[in-house]
Amino acid sequence: MLDWLQYRKELLGRIGEIGKLSPDTLKGYQTLSGAGEKTGHLDAKTRELISLAVAVTTRCDGCITVHVGEALKHGASREEIAEALGVAVAMNAGAALVYSARAMDAVNAHSGG
Repeated sequence: MLDWLQYRKELLGRIGEIGKLSPDTLKGYQTLSGAGEKTGHLDAKTRELISLAVAVTTRCDGCITVHVGEALKHGASREEIAEALGVAVAMNAGAALVYSARAMDAVNAHSGG
């Protein structure tokens, strides 16, 4: 398995390098990331749990290590994290089902019926 803490440290270092080379790119990302905090409709823990579920569905290891750390920092329990991950699993299965229907639609189109 991955050494998640070391990976996070190295990743954030590389992102810092990108920020030095392309500061507006990093600034734009930070603006997007911080936008939800300004509304105050969701608390930080909920945002991190959502972020973690999305990280799993998009298969982003960097996102996983960052959002696990943040979710724990904001008081998420292992059980809450597992439940959020269950939502991610269900969404992936649901998306596969939807795209299976699209594939069958393509089969119909290609086969003339």
